[in-house]
Amino acid sequence: MAWLGLVFYGLGLMGYNATYRRLGVSPYLSWLTDMLTQILLLYVFAMLGWLNLGIWVVTLLGIGMLVTWTVLGRLGKGTVPFEGLHVFDLWMIGLGLAMANVLEHSPLIHYDNFSHWAVMVKFLTFTGHLPSAHDAIISFTSYPPATALFMTQFVHWVGFSEGAMLIAQFLLIWAASYSVFAVLRDRSRVLTSFLLCLTIAVSYVFNINIRLNNLLVDYVLPVLAVAGLVGVYVYRRRPWLQAAHVSLVGAVLLLVKNSAAFFVVVLVGYLLTSLIRQAQGRWWRQTLTVLGRLALTVGTMVLPFLWWEWHVKTTFTESKHEISAQAYSQQLAHEGTRAVYKIGQRFLDQIFSQQSLSTKGILLINVVLLVSWLLRVVSHQRTPLVKLALLLDVIFILYYGSLFGMYILSMPYAEAITLDGFERYMSSTVVLNLFIGAMVLAYYLDAALYEQDFTKRDLRAFKSIRTKNAYQLGSFLMIFFAIIMMYSEINGTTFTNRMNRSTLPIQLARTGKPWTHYSHRRVLLVDPHPGDVDSYYAGFLANYYFFTDKSVGQENFMESPSAFKQNIQRYQYVAVPEYHHTFTVMMRHAYHQNVRTGLFKVTATGLQRVR
Repeated sequence: MAWLGLVFYGLGLMGYNATYRRLGVSPYLSWLTDMLTQILLLYVFAMLGWLNLGIWVVTLLGIGMLVTWTVLGRLGKGTVPFEGLHVFDLWMIGLGLAMANVLEHSPLIHYDNFSHWAVMVKFLTFTGHLPSAHDAIISFTSYPPATALFMTQFVHWVGFSEGAMLIAQFLLIWAASYSVFAVLRDRSRVLTSFLLCLTIAVSYVFNINIRLNNLLVDYVLPVLAVAGLVGVYVYRRRPWLQAAHVSLVGAVLLLVKNSAAFFVVVLVGYLLTSLIRQAQGRWWRQTLTVLGRLALTVGTMVLPFLWWEWHVKTTFTESKHEISAQAYSQQLAHEGTRAVYKIGQRFLDQIFSQQSLSTKGILLINVVLLVSWLLRVVSHQRTPLVKLALLLDVIFILYYGSLFGMYILSMPYAEAITLDGFERYMSSTVVLNLFIGAMVLAYYLDAALYEQDFTKRDLRAFKSIRTKNAYQLGSFLMIFFAIIMMYSEINGTTFTNRMNRSTLPIQLARTGKPWTHYSHRRVLLVDPHPGDVDSYYAGFLANYYFFTDKSVGQENFMESPSAFKQNIQRYQYVAVPEYHHTFTVMMRHAYHQNVRTGLFKVTATGLQRVR
């Protein structure tokens, strides 16, 4: 990693942060606001075909703002009061750096990294433009590019690597996670602040199918939505800032993935509730104000996505997972009612399965909220935690419905009948509701404290010695488990990296350095595992690694020497990351060469090793 480039990027980020702080943005939301703003600016430049210029302009603009505010600060103008350093800040900094260090040395393994997410970042980095209809290396052309643009800017300055891409995505996730501390009434209370730290750590348990060492966005979506909800609450008395925040978060959510629409609906629903509660004046004035602000916010939010939809329709004649009512109706007609019934049966079986991690998450959220409600009832305090549990259950049910609709409308039957990715998709809504439940619980825990005047809270500000001891024990347990759970995720990622040492991507990396010049070179990847070839995993991986759209994975070489020669001569390069007995034998028969592993250039007389 280029440390000078990292400093350059960081200075730009600090410049945006300084500006937003002076505009009244919460310090706990400002870092994420910086990043989302830069994503939208890069998006505009990319859509205009000026991505590389945009990276320079966006970063230098941030550095220029930092210099300006530094000079004004020296002159005693435009200073922002320091928020203070809390215990949870140390938790975020220390464990965030520890996780980033692990991610820097983490390889990409998951299939979807090579079918889209990683290859998209590599394409943007080394070509400097969005894919066109002629760039066949990008298969999922309808996927919006928000996270890819953010990672492209980061790796532009620090150098392209899998670890750098993972760190960039983690920065976005960590900034969004940091926003939850904005809802705290008293940030000096360890119990409530570390309840949120523990929630961040526990959320990774439900992201176990993906973890942070992958570029998939199933965790990015809910944590961005959570930050959007936080902004609605924090800015509830500042309507214009609230509208700007929701527009910004919602616009980026829609540009992360098409399935973000569900999370945007939740965000807009909470915004509408907040606008109704804050409305003043006569009923007709309230109605016009609420509808006007909602329309302005939503209209601004969807404009970038509509631009992307227009881009997809005018650039590509056909695009995977493109939003199309006609395609959905054709898919439904093709599947038939019998197929829908079978998928529905499997869907219900998975929901009520004792092995379902998402179902365990739903039960955990409900149990914690109900137990907390019972404790408040015993202490004769009113609380809406039961209503909250019911609301979260409604969100779960609606998400189940949207997920089932995706299986029957946009997935091939062979994938839908196996509920491909069910736990991965459901983990997103579990994470969303886990954060919502924890933030509301933290609020009412603080409201239950004996002393409500923050200035009088000290070691004596307890109702009795028993409540003081209970608070101290609870705080200690929160700190202990928050640290342990986060270290568990860090160690789990490290263990996964070690277990992946013999996987195909790691073996391929041993054959030589990855190519960074986009070409149409024909590359054969020899893989002894039929599953990798049949699932197209080997082909996607080779396309990413050799940066070409002409790579093919092959396992079966049971053919005559003449047919084997014809097959080899179709390619320009052959990669053999793992010993393949049949391939080695055929090379001896056809070319009288002893080839085991490595990267080779195809010549008329055989294979020539590439050093």
